[in-house]
Amino acid sequence: MRLIVVSGLAGSGKSVALHMLEDLGYYCIDNLPLGLLSDVSVDTLNRQGLDFDRLAVGIDARSRRGEIAGFQDRVQSLRDGGIEIEVIYLHADTDTILRRYSETRRKHPLTDDQTSLIDAVHNDRDLLAPIAESADVSIDTSQTNIHQLRDIIRNRVEGGASGELSILLQSFGFKYGLPQAVDFVFDVRCLPNPHWIPELRELTGQDTPVAEHLEAQPQTLAMLDDIHGFVSRWLPDFARENRAYVTIAVGCTGGKHRSVYIIEQLARRLRETYAQTLVRHNELH
Repeated sequence: MRLIVVSGLAGSGKSVALHMLEDLGYYCIDNLPLGLLSDVSVDTLNRQGLDFDRLAVGIDARSRRGEIAGFQDRVQSLRDGGIEIEVIYLHADTDTILRRYSETRRKHPLTDDQTSLIDAVHNDRDLLAPIAESADVSIDTSQTNIHQLRDIIRNRVEGGASGELSILLQSFGFKYGLPQAVDFVFDVRCLPNPHWIPELRELTGQDTPVAEHLEAQPQTLAMLDDIHGFVSRWLPDFARENRAYVTIAVGCTGGKHRSVYIIEQLARRLRETYAQTLVRHNELH
Protein backbone atom coordinates (compact mmCIF):
# COMPACT_ATOMS: atom_id res chain seq x y z
CA MET A 1 0.00 0.00 0.00
CA ARG A 2 1.23 3.49 -0.81
CA LEU A 3 0.18 6.32 1.49
CA ILE A 4 0.82 10.00 0.82
CA VAL A 5 0.35 12.47 3.65
CA VAL A 6 -0.27 16.03 2.46
CA SER A 7 0.21 18.67 5.11
CA GLY A 8 1.15 22.31 5.24
CA LEU A 9 -0.03 25.80 5.98
CA ALA A 10 -3.64 26.75 5.45
CA GLY A 11 -3.74 28.57 2.13
CA SER A 12 -0.65 26.85 0.73
CA GLY A 13 -2.52 24.59 -1.72
CA LYS A 14 -3.29 21.34 0.14
CA SER A 15 -6.71 21.01 -1.50
CA VAL A 16 -5.17 21.47 -4.95
CA ALA A 17 -2.62 18.76 -4.17
CA LEU A 18 -5.27 16.34 -2.93
CA HIS A 19 -7.43 16.94 -6.01
CA MET A 20 -4.43 16.13 -8.21
CA LEU A 21 -3.78 12.94 -6.26
CA GLU A 22 -7.43 11.99 -6.66
CA ASP A 23 -7.04 12.44 -10.42
CA LEU A 24 -4.02 10.11 -10.24
CA GLY A 25 -6.16 7.37 -8.72
CA TYR A 26 -5.60 7.91 -5.00
CA TYR A 27 -8.43 7.57 -2.51
CA CYS A 28 -8.26 10.91 -0.69
CA ILE A 29 -9.33 11.85 2.83
CA ASP A 30 -9.04 15.52 3.77
CA ASN A 31 -8.68 16.85 7.33
CA LEU A 32 -8.01 13.43 8.80
CA PRO A 33 -7.62 13.65 12.60
CA LEU A 34 -3.98 12.82 13.24
CA GLY A 35 -4.94 10.38 15.94
CA LEU A 36 -6.53 8.18 13.27
CA LEU A 37 -3.43 8.05 11.09
CA SER A 38 -2.03 5.04 12.93
CA ASP A 39 -5.24 3.12 12.12
CA VAL A 40 -4.62 3.41 8.37
CA SER A 41 -3.95 0.06 6.75
CA VAL A 42 -5.06 -2.09 3.85
CA ASP A 43 -7.10 -4.25 6.26
CA THR A 44 -8.86 -1.17 7.66
CA LEU A 45 -9.87 -0.04 4.19
CA ASN A 46 -11.01 -3.50 3.19
CA ARG A 47 -13.20 -3.77 6.29
CA GLN A 48 -14.89 -0.57 5.15
CA GLY A 49 -15.44 -2.06 1.70
CA LEU A 50 -12.77 0.16 0.12
CA ASP A 51 -10.48 -1.74 -2.23
CA PHE A 52 -7.63 0.75 -2.65
CA ASP A 53 -3.87 0.27 -2.52
CA ARG A 54 -3.16 3.99 -2.90
CA LEU A 55 -4.36 6.42 -0.26
CA ALA A 56 -3.75 10.13 0.34
CA VAL A 57 -4.70 12.00 3.51
CA GLY A 58 -4.67 15.69 4.33
CA ILE A 59 -3.57 16.80 7.80
CA ASP A 60 -3.48 20.36 9.10
CA ALA A 61 -2.99 22.32 12.31
CA ARG A 62 -6.49 21.54 13.57
CA SER A 63 -4.98 18.35 15.01
CA ARG A 64 -3.99 18.65 18.65
CA ARG A 65 -0.49 19.97 19.39
CA GLY A 66 0.46 16.77 21.25
CA GLU A 67 -0.56 14.63 18.30
CA ILE A 68 1.44 16.78 15.87
CA ALA A 69 4.50 16.52 18.13
CA GLY A 70 4.34 12.74 17.78
CA PHE A 71 3.86 12.82 14.01
CA GLN A 72 7.26 11.40 13.14
CA ASP A 73 6.77 8.40 15.45
CA ARG A 74 3.38 7.68 13.88
CA VAL A 75 4.87 7.78 10.39
CA GLN A 76 7.73 5.47 11.39
CA SER A 77 5.24 3.03 12.92
CA LEU A 78 3.36 2.87 9.63
CA ARG A 79 6.59 2.28 7.72
CA ASP A 80 7.54 -0.49 10.13
CA GLY A 81 4.16 -2.04 9.38
CA GLY A 82 5.02 -2.31 5.69
CA ILE A 83 3.22 0.75 4.35
CA GLU A 84 5.09 2.81 1.76
CA ILE A 85 4.56 6.36 3.00
CA GLU A 86 5.62 9.77 1.75
CA VAL A 87 5.03 13.10 3.48
CA ILE A 88 4.56 16.20 1.31
CA TYR A 89 4.62 19.55 3.09
CA LEU A 90 3.32 22.70 1.38
CA HIS A 91 4.16 26.20 2.54
CA ALA A 92 4.28 29.81 1.33
CA ASP A 93 5.56 33.10 2.65
CA THR A 94 3.32 35.01 5.04
CA ASP A 95 2.50 37.82 2.60
CA THR A 96 1.31 35.30 0.02
CA ILE A 97 -0.90 33.48 2.54
CA LEU A 98 -2.43 36.79 3.67
CA ARG A 99 -3.07 37.84 0.08
CA ARG A 100 -4.76 34.55 -0.78
CA TYR A 101 -7.12 34.81 2.18
CA SER A 102 -7.84 38.43 1.31
CA GLU A 103 -8.67 37.50 -2.29
CA THR A 104 -10.87 34.51 -1.45
CA ARG A 105 -12.38 36.03 1.73
CA ARG A 106 -12.28 32.61 3.33
CA LYS A 107 -11.86 32.15 7.08
CA HIS A 108 -8.54 30.81 8.29
CA PRO A 109 -9.18 27.65 10.36
CA LEU A 110 -7.20 29.03 13.32
CA THR A 111 -8.83 32.47 13.52
CA ASP A 112 -11.37 33.31 16.23
CA ASP A 113 -12.55 36.32 18.22
CA GLN A 114 -9.15 36.60 19.92
CA THR A 115 -6.91 35.58 17.01
CA SER A 116 -6.27 37.81 13.98
CA LEU A 117 -5.46 36.43 10.53
CA ILE A 118 -1.75 37.23 10.75
CA ASP A 119 -1.54 35.67 14.21
CA ALA A 120 -3.31 32.58 12.88
CA VAL A 121 -0.76 32.26 10.06
CA HIS A 122 2.14 32.47 12.52
CA ASN A 123 0.46 29.96 14.85
CA ASP A 124 -0.13 27.63 11.91
CA ARG A 125 3.55 27.69 10.98
CA ASP A 126 4.59 27.05 14.57
CA LEU A 127 2.14 24.20 15.14
CA LEU A 128 3.12 22.36 11.97
CA ALA A 129 6.88 22.65 12.51
CA PRO A 130 7.26 18.95 13.54
CA ILE A 131 5.59 17.84 10.30
CA ALA A 132 7.65 20.29 8.22
CA GLU A 133 10.86 18.97 9.76
CA SER A 134 10.05 15.34 9.01
CA ALA A 135 8.60 15.83 5.50
CA ASP A 136 10.12 13.91 2.60
CA VAL A 137 9.59 16.87 0.31
CA SER A 138 8.80 20.51 1.03
CA ILE A 139 7.21 22.61 -1.71
CA ASP A 140 7.11 26.41 -1.59
CA THR A 141 3.94 27.50 -3.41
CA SER A 142 4.51 31.27 -3.06
CA GLN A 143 5.19 31.68 -6.78
CA THR A 144 3.01 28.89 -8.18
CA ASN A 145 -0.48 28.99 -9.60
CA ILE A 146 -2.97 26.12 -9.39
CA HIS A 147 -1.87 24.52 -12.67
CA GLN A 148 1.82 24.68 -11.79
CA LEU A 149 1.22 23.09 -8.39
CA ARG A 150 -0.78 20.29 -9.99
CA ASP A 151 2.12 19.65 -12.37
CA ILE A 152 4.64 19.61 -9.52
CA ILE A 153 2.55 17.12 -7.52
CA ARG A 154 2.02 14.91 -10.58
CA ASN A 155 5.73 14.89 -11.41
CA ARG A 156 6.70 14.23 -7.83
CA VAL A 157 4.23 11.39 -7.28
CA GLU A 158 4.60 9.69 -10.66
CA GLY A 159 8.36 9.99 -10.52
CA GLY A 160 8.49 8.64 -6.99
CA ALA A 161 6.17 5.75 -7.82
CA SER A 162 8.24 4.71 -10.83
CA GLY A 163 11.55 5.21 -9.06
CA GLU A 164 12.53 7.89 -11.57
CA LEU A 165 14.09 11.20 -10.65
CA SER A 166 11.69 14.12 -11.15
CA ILE A 167 13.24 17.38 -12.32
CA LEU A 168 11.75 20.87 -12.22
CA LEU A 169 13.45 23.39 -14.52
CA GLN A 170 12.51 27.01 -14.04
CA SER A 171 13.60 30.25 -15.65
CA PHE A 172 13.49 33.49 -13.68
CA GLY A 173 14.56 37.14 -13.73
CA PHE A 174 17.20 38.30 -11.25
CA LYS A 175 15.47 41.70 -11.17
CA TYR A 176 12.55 39.99 -9.40
CA GLY A 177 14.69 38.05 -6.93
CA LEU A 178 15.90 34.48 -6.61
CA PRO A 179 13.27 31.73 -6.64
CA GLN A 180 12.92 29.81 -3.40
CA ALA A 181 13.59 26.15 -2.69
CA VAL A 182 15.92 25.42 -5.61
CA ASP A 183 18.86 23.03 -5.63
CA PHE A 184 20.95 24.64 -8.39
CA VAL A 185 20.97 28.20 -9.75
CA PHE A 186 22.74 29.19 -12.98
CA ASP A 187 23.30 32.79 -14.09
CA VAL A 188 23.22 33.41 -17.88
CA ARG A 189 23.28 37.23 -17.78
CA CYS A 190 26.69 37.13 -19.48
CA LEU A 191 25.04 36.03 -22.75
CA PRO A 192 24.06 38.68 -25.35
CA ASN A 193 20.69 40.14 -24.38
CA PRO A 194 17.94 40.07 -27.09
CA HIS A 195 16.14 42.80 -25.12
CA TRP A 196 18.36 45.39 -26.80
CA ILE A 197 17.22 44.35 -30.28
CA PRO A 198 13.93 46.21 -30.94
CA GLU A 199 12.30 43.50 -33.05
CA LEU A 200 13.05 40.85 -30.40
CA ARG A 201 12.22 42.85 -27.28
CA GLU A 202 8.55 41.86 -27.05
CA LEU A 203 9.23 38.20 -27.89
CA THR A 204 10.44 35.47 -25.53
CA GLY A 205 12.97 32.67 -25.55
CA GLN A 206 10.22 30.37 -26.77
CA ASP A 207 9.94 32.29 -30.06
CA THR A 208 11.96 31.20 -33.10
CA PRO A 209 13.55 34.61 -33.90
CA VAL A 210 14.94 34.86 -30.36
CA ALA A 211 16.16 31.25 -30.44
CA GLU A 212 17.88 31.79 -33.79
CA HIS A 213 19.53 34.97 -32.53
CA LEU A 214 20.87 33.25 -29.41
CA GLU A 215 22.00 30.16 -31.32
CA ALA A 216 24.08 32.40 -33.58
CA GLN A 217 26.17 33.44 -30.54
CA PRO A 218 29.01 30.97 -29.76
CA GLN A 219 28.68 31.71 -26.01
CA THR A 220 25.12 30.40 -25.94
CA LEU A 221 25.98 26.86 -27.02
CA ALA A 222 29.01 26.82 -24.73
CA MET A 223 26.89 27.88 -21.76
CA LEU A 224 24.19 25.32 -22.58
CA ASP A 225 26.76 22.55 -22.96
CA ASP A 226 28.39 23.43 -19.64
CA ILE A 227 25.11 23.53 -17.70
CA HIS A 228 23.91 20.30 -19.29
CA GLY A 229 27.25 18.64 -18.63
CA PHE A 230 27.22 19.65 -14.96
CA VAL A 231 23.67 18.52 -14.17
CA SER A 232 24.05 15.32 -16.21
CA ARG A 233 27.15 14.51 -14.20
CA TRP A 234 25.51 14.97 -10.79
CA LEU A 235 21.84 14.01 -11.22
CA PRO A 236 22.59 10.26 -11.06
CA ASP A 237 24.27 10.81 -7.68
CA PHE A 238 21.10 12.46 -6.38
CA ALA A 239 19.06 9.52 -7.65
CA ARG A 240 21.37 7.02 -5.92
CA GLU A 241 20.78 8.83 -2.63
CA ASN A 242 17.03 8.18 -2.98
CA ARG A 243 16.43 11.81 -3.90
CA ALA A 244 13.27 11.87 -5.99
CA TYR A 245 12.98 15.57 -6.78
CA VAL A 246 15.55 18.15 -7.98
CA THR A 247 14.90 21.79 -8.90
CA ILE A 248 17.21 23.64 -11.29
CA ALA A 249 16.83 27.37 -11.94
CA VAL A 250 18.37 29.48 -14.71
CA GLY A 251 18.19 33.25 -14.48
CA CYS A 252 18.80 36.25 -16.69
CA THR A 253 17.98 39.90 -16.06
CA GLY A 254 14.25 39.89 -16.81
CA GLY A 255 13.58 36.16 -17.10
CA LYS A 256 12.12 36.54 -20.58
CA HIS A 257 14.71 35.71 -23.25
CA ARG A 258 18.03 34.04 -22.38
CA SER A 259 16.96 32.02 -19.36
CA VAL A 260 13.78 30.86 -21.11
CA TYR A 261 15.74 29.68 -24.14
CA ILE A 262 18.34 27.84 -22.03
CA ILE A 263 15.65 26.13 -19.95
CA GLU A 264 13.75 25.00 -23.08
CA GLN A 265 16.90 23.53 -24.61
CA LEU A 266 18.03 21.97 -21.34
CA ALA A 267 14.62 20.31 -20.94
CA ARG A 268 14.84 18.90 -24.46
CA ARG A 269 18.19 17.31 -23.64
CA LEU A 270 17.31 16.04 -20.18
CA ARG A 271 14.06 14.43 -21.31
CA GLU A 272 16.12 11.96 -23.31
CA THR A 273 17.16 10.48 -19.95
CA TYR A 274 14.65 11.82 -17.43
CA ALA A 275 11.07 11.55 -18.64
CA GLN A 276 9.74 13.31 -15.53
CA THR A 277 11.07 16.78 -16.45
CA LEU A 278 8.79 19.75 -15.85
CA VAL A 279 9.37 23.29 -17.16
CA ARG A 280 8.18 26.48 -15.50
CA HIS A 281 8.91 30.01 -16.73
CA ASN A 282 8.34 32.18 -13.66
CA GLU A 283 8.23 35.55 -15.42
CA LEU A 284 6.05 34.49 -18.37
CA HIS A 285 2.99 33.82 -16.17
